[in-house]
Amino acid sequence: MRISNLIGKPALGKIRVLHIITRLDKGGSADTTLLTVFFLNREKYEVFLANGSSLESNMSLMEKEVVKQDSSFAKAKGVRTFTIPSLVRRLSFTKDIQAFISIYRLIKRIRPHIVHTHTSKAGVWGRSAAYLARVPIIIHTPHGHVFHSYYGFVLTNIFVFAEKILSLMTDKITALTNQERDEHLEKGIASIEKYVIIHSGVVLDRFKNMSVDIRAMKKELGIPQDSNVVGVIGRLVPIKGHKYLVSASKGIVEECPKTVFVFVGDGHLKSRLERQAESIGVRKNIIFTGWRNDASEILYLFDILVLPSLNEGMGRVLIEGMALGKPIVASNVGGIIDLVRNGENGILVPPRDSDALGKAILQLIKNKDMAEELGKNGKAIVNPIFDVSTMIKKIDDLYESLLSTNCYK
Repeated sequence: MRISNLIGKPALGKIRVLHIITRLDKGGSADTTLLTVFFLNREKYEVFLANGSSLESNMSLMEKEVVKQDSSFAKAKGVRTFTIPSLVRRLSFTKDIQAFISIYRLIKRIRPHIVHTHTSKAGVWGRSAAYLARVPIIIHTPHGHVFHSYYGFVLTNIFVFAEKILSLMTDKITALTNQERDEHLEKGIASIEKYVIIHSGVVLDRFKNMSVDIRAMKKELGIPQDSNVVGVIGRLVPIKGHKYLVSASKGIVEECPKTVFVFVGDGHLKSRLERQAESIGVRKNIIFTGWRNDASEILYLFDILVLPSLNEGMGRVLIEGMALGKPIVASNVGGIIDLVRNGENGILVPPRDSDALGKAILQLIKNKDMAEELGKNGKAIVNPIFDVSTMIKKIDDLYESLLSTNCYK
């Protein structure tokens, strides 16, 4: 393919890899990208990371501090980092053009062998700039898609058309799950040969050895010790479907009054969700913790993990919950259906269906043996398929395969 720009053969020196992501926060796509740049073999790869402004995330001071620490850790691991302030998530003609120019200049300066983009906006401008700069290998990881539940009909179809054009500039598209790939195929984004499935990885050892003082943690959060704890972790934004869990909570509390719902995460919907809970009389049963750096430790407290998303690329929190042996109730959308096997390690329900969501949660509250069995099965599924080491191995194999095809013919 675009071989002429390759500077020497990779075997003679380190392979330069530039990762580009729209923004760094503590969401799943950013965590996956950071783990990738952290763990790629430094003796083999010279790793660069470019990211846009994170101001749009409306992060708490604590979250900003953790993101700052992650960036510092990346630098300490030998990753060269760059911030592109004009690379923002929202549509902005002026900033988008500025972002494209900035990325193009950065690519010409670094002269990477591989550009690997993450998320939609970085995928648009990163791939376009890499193609124009004649980068030998271009890879894109969507981390989900925006083909439904985000935008209206017209804008959605514009994005679909853009993705079809961009796929022509892309050597491989890495999907997090089979379902994510299949939804791309349904839209005709690219042929099946262009896709590679690489699950988002988690440091599973951390969960194997986790120990939490449950009594103390419940006391800190204001959870009665004898409560059924139903929890959700994720940003309080429409696509995550939190309002359907709030609606479902009314019927659950009526049958099982000692149930407490824990919403871990922050976002612009917080006050609206609080008002919704107040209006249906369940506010005292719902705890909004805000963003927490110890979200995994709070997950340890859950009796049931819920993910009521309307669209989901994969749902890393599901892997964490499975690693901790938690039964799951989740929407049967996107990559969730590749992780949660209905009746085996969780219960799947239709999205936007509060009644079905409530019935599934009640079923697990009332049937502790079933909940325990589902949790045990989930724990058996995750290792080693969803471990970070497996993800890094597959990424390395992909890079090797493309380098071999493009450089050693």
